[in-house]
Amino acid sequence: MQKLDRRQMLKSSAAAMVAVHTGVPSRVRAASPNERLNIACVGVGGKGWSDMQETSVGQNVVAICDIDAQRLARASEAHPRATAHQDWRKLLEQNNIDAVTVSTPDHMHAPVAMSAAQLGKHLYCQKPLCHSVYEARQLTEIAAANKLVTQMGIQHHSSPKFKTAVKLIRSGIIGKVRAAHVWTDRPGTFWQQAFARPTGQHAVPEHVAWDLWLGVAPARDFVADTYHPFKWRGFWDFGTGALGDMGCHGMDPVVHSLQLGPPNLVRAETSELFPDTGPAWSVITYDFPATPHTATDGFQMVWYDGGKRPDVALFEEADFAGLKWSNGILFLGEHGKLAVDYEHLPHLLPTAKFADTKIEPEPEDNHYQQWVAACKGNGETSTPFSYAGPLTETVLLGNVAIRLQAAIEWDSANLRATNLTAADAFIRRTYRDGWKVKGLS
Repeated sequence: MQKLDRRQMLKSSAAAMVAVHTGVPSRVRAASPNERLNIACVGVGGKGWSDMQETSVGQNVVAICDIDAQRLARASEAHPRATAHQDWRKLLEQNNIDAVTVSTPDHMHAPVAMSAAQLGKHLYCQKPLCHSVYEARQLTEIAAANKLVTQMGIQHHSSPKFKTAVKLIRSGIIGKVRAAHVWTDRPGTFWQQAFARPTGQHAVPEHVAWDLWLGVAPARDFVADTYHPFKWRGFWDFGTGALGDMGCHGMDPVVHSLQLGPPNLVRAETSELFPDTGPAWSVITYDFPATPHTATDGFQMVWYDGGKRPDVALFEEADFAGLKWSNGILFLGEHGKLAVDYEHLPHLLPTAKFADTKIEPEPEDNHYQQWVAACKGNGETSTPFSYAGPLTETVLLGNVAIRLQAAIEWDSANLRATNLTAADAFIRRTYRDGWKVKGLS
């Protein structure tokens, strides 16, 4: 069987995704679950390494790409039959690719994913799905139009902790939910934010293709130990800050369990702002219309980062272990509360009230292999772009509110802030000359 025919068979196996904000999985028709998937991996360092290794179990890695030749060499040792590229555009010229993993810095997620989607490749894309609200909408739409099997890399979605929390919330055990508080310890000691863009220029290391790293972002001089690797997260041109890094994780069980639609109002409180980098801390409040699982007058979600946390009084128990969690979610319901994080099963509060309630953990899913199986016509993905796109839109709207220091009255259907035309510049960004991408720029 020819590779191109096989790829087309796999491409046509996916049924259209339901483009709603309810986490409805993408379903696929039966193909050949015993065939090996031909996977190409764009970005193979850091999280990209684990994405490559986890998705490729029992499959073929046929192409790899990284702007860093040292990372590329390590990946080539692990997958010697794969072609190696520093330019992802060259990789996509290869005609035996069925599916692509995208694990680049945030600013290149959408350009790579959109280009691959236009070629009919199934996609596994790291969180946040992209860098801007507009990009999220465009990726959602093309994935549905081209009937692609997609998954966003929020592995906690498939964990027993989050799955059990979702089941409990939907069971009504704490009643209708009026609010949720979500917090993270980022940026913390992980990377720096709230500083002026460094000046000066250093020689670009021989192993780094700097112009390819910049991609669609504005031209910037290379400064050692500043952008690549990893420290790009705090820069608006390349990353999406603490919110973008962790929001798709922490907000996921809230959006999923309550089946939230888009917010209608987003506002932010922050530390001192700098033009090029995210704030040291932020507290972002989202107001949502009611759903069957929320209070009838609507729902509010509050995000905290940079050391900010929910008021201790909200937990009602001063000795609750969850007060020390680095990251967590607290649901406030009419009959009780539920707390969960990435390491512990949900805890119902007050503890005494729910002392006799036995929590049965949901089974863990392999988030990576779930995508691989779905690409081959076996099962479905749990975070397709039809869910991940709207989730990412919600997350990134917080960054729009941060940068404008103003409340955003959101019209999701038209992708605009009805009260603030200045938001347009942050909803849809401008790509660098020479890096225009069809469908995005």
